[in-house]
Amino acid sequence: MDRSKAEPVERSITGSDFLQLDIGDAPAGGRSAWLAARLRDAIADGRLPVGARLPATRTLAAELGVSRGVVTEAYQRLVEDGHVAGRGRGGTVVVAVPVTASPAPAPAPSADVVFEPRADVFDRLRAAPARIDLTPGVPDLAAFPRVAWLRAERAVLGDLSAADFGYGDPRGAPVFRLAVANWLARNRGIRVDAADVVVVAGVAQALGLLATVFQAHGIDEVAVEDPGSLGARQHLRDAGLATPPVPVDDDGVRVSELRSPAVLLTPAHQFPTGVVLGGERRRELMRWDGLIIEDDYDAEHRYDRPPVPALRSMLPERVCYAGSISKLLAPALRIGWVLVPARYQRDVVDAKRYADLGNAVLPQLVLAHLMTSGELERHLRVLRRRHRHRRDAMIAAVRRHLPGARVHGAAAGLHLMITFAARLSDVDLAAAALARGVKAQPLSWHRQRPGEPGLVLGYAARSPSEIEEGVRIIAELVR
Repeated sequence: MDRSKAEPVERSITGSDFLQLDIGDAPAGGRSAWLAARLRDAIADGRLPVGARLPATRTLAAELGVSRGVVTEAYQRLVEDGHVAGRGRGGTVVVAVPVTASPAPAPAPSADVVFEPRADVFDRLRAAPARIDLTPGVPDLAAFPRVAWLRAERAVLGDLSAADFGYGDPRGAPVFRLAVANWLARNRGIRVDAADVVVVAGVAQALGLLATVFQAHGIDEVAVEDPGSLGARQHLRDAGLATPPVPVDDDGVRVSELRSPAVLLTPAHQFPTGVVLGGERRRELMRWDGLIIEDDYDAEHRYDRPPVPALRSMLPERVCYAGSISKLLAPALRIGWVLVPARYQRDVVDAKRYADLGNAVLPQLVLAHLMTSGELERHLRVLRRRHRHRRDAMIAAVRRHLPGARVHGAAAGLHLMITFAARLSDVDLAAAALARGVKAQPLSWHRQRPGEPGLVLGYAARSPSEIEEGVRIIAELVR
């Protein structure tokens, strides 16, 4: 999440035809429930966006011709189910659209229910205000090395010719592709020629380009880990690929259950469980004859030992490898890289060319300077120490406030997954937490099959005291 962005401007929505409500449609004796339902509908379809301030109860009661108590009770129902929050003099504000599942009758809370979130669920969650943002997958954005970046930018600009500001190679700036090749050799054990590196706008674009190329080669489905990243699943589906689930256990993906011609994996630090793909499973993958998309998620952020080698280093002719700078510096840079087997290289470059003619060159040159100077590795060492401290703070807070919860994925990464033995709705829990000012992701978002309820909690961008408070609030809601 972008924690440096200001909260949305709250705005009152008033008027004599507020939402075109007709109190005559309300059943006798059920006006508050009817009004609450109409407001929920307006929140779900976007007519009442995040940050919108509802009319004062006295104002809306006068407009509808009902007692103020009818409106007060309706607002209270929305507060209790996490759609709105009272802000004192700031009024009653819409806060919890992002955790609404796809429009459908709400089932009773159960671990056997799998929600399919809306396509724009992450956009909505990013826009929702929160005091304590525990969204997973974001580094400490306040630690962005501004001084080093500006110093590198000045050095780069001083050496650029006028011609360097023209259109470049759609594969990316040659100096940056060389820096990436050397970075991967040093940090991930991957030997690759710089000419084979294709620079992309993050792993998200890499998935879209690969989906286009796969379909041109007759591949219409890519298996995904379950649980596994909802965002990755959305990108593949949007590109027209089916995403059948394959179970993940303590050793990673169950290779024996793969039935698709290709699979998307996060082997270095599986999202969201945090497990590392075990040695025997890696050997099984070597015997398996399908294509692998390796999202090298969180590989650099391992705390107990050096990261495991990338699958690409073992199976270069069957692995499409994708990485990015998002977890090292900032997602806002939108810079990543993809390596593909030789038979797909030209098609991927063509797909990139027709997508956008190539990434912006100047940020690539600055990053190349940071990589070759050793500045990026120094920054990573600082982040590892800070992230480890915050991870320890979150584990301690969970043990203190949620003793019945199980913690997963503590050895690496920027988040923890916690699961609950109790049969509760993690979607409702996340909604209630957001109403209390704490942002987290329900585990069920990242499932296609039923499983234990839980939360995915990021710790990298929050202070230990904020982590403590956030976990304490979640524990109060669970109780």
